[in-house]
Amino acid sequence: MTADTHSVLSGLKPLSRLDHPREMIRQFTPNWFAATMGTGILALALPQVPGIGPSLKPVGEVLWFFNIALFALFAGLYGARWVMFGHEARRIFGHNTVSMFIGTIPMGLATIINGCLAFGIARFGNGIVPVAHILWWIDVAMSLACGVLIPYLMFTRHEHSLDGMTAVWLLPVVAAEVAGASGGLLAPHLTDPHAQIVTLATSYVLWAYSVPVAFGILAILILRMALHKLPHESMAASSWLALGPIGTGALGMLVLGADAPASAPSRRGSALSPGSAFGVSACGGWRSRRLSPSATGARACRSTSAGGATPSRSASTPSPPSASARR
Repeated sequence: MTADTHSVLSGLKPLSRLDHPREMIRQFTPNWFAATMGTGILALALPQVPGIGPSLKPVGEVLWFFNIALFALFAGLYGARWVMFGHEARRIFGHNTVSMFIGTIPMGLATIINGCLAFGIARFGNGIVPVAHILWWIDVAMSLACGVLIPYLMFTRHEHSLDGMTAVWLLPVVAAEVAGASGGLLAPHLTDPHAQIVTLATSYVLWAYSVPVAFGILAILILRMALHKLPHESMAASSWLALGPIGTGALGMLVLGADAPASAPSRRGSALSPGSAFGVSACGGWRSRRLSPSATGARACRSTSAGGATPSRSASTPSPPSASARR
């Protein structure tokens, strides 16, 4: 009983086991930013609870402020590690698992950006929208960097195997589609039409950049579980990460598709018409149908029925020479 009490009391002093408080900075890793993801998602989800959402909105706002403080603390600690122990901080890029958690940094920031729209406008007014816009571009840059750099390191430096694969492979890739969904939420709040179009188009690119790769990783993950069964118990919680690209990808389609007509100018000759969001996704199918023989035949039938007969050869078009003329 005394040993149990001692272990509980020692847990209340997490720095007591460190040789020096500076070790907290030296041993800090991006894994901690996953806590900002969970806190931010909970803050955004509470006002959406059916029936009692409005009464839970103050709780969500408090969690949003707490999440900002938590993210600032973690960013300060991780930045201090790069300043004080840069040679050790660089080693994280060679770690097969911890390097994947770099993707949690932009995803944690995305929850703060979404909170600026959900809570910040009501609290601080529309003046917070430009701040959210700047933070969103920073989030886009970090998401793209994670989605390109970490897979590149996986291909060139890391040592991976199929039996050791876990769902944490999704973290650096899914960050881009999270930023894309945030851009869809942000675009309608921007007052500049050009900024709306650029934000919306960038969000579509981020979505298309991330979702196919994430679903490819999910397919490999299912193969891994079929061949090598469930992951080790220490990584069992990572299995829930598979829900991320599915839910966020669907949310991105809904948000971007709903906001495109409102964000795009409807005047004639504009850069992006309200139907362009659909046209981008349907362009390949439209062109293939346009060039298919069935579509060509259908247009010929329509022209025949409209004109009464197929158009005759023009008089100015020379007819092929007869057999006697060729002789």
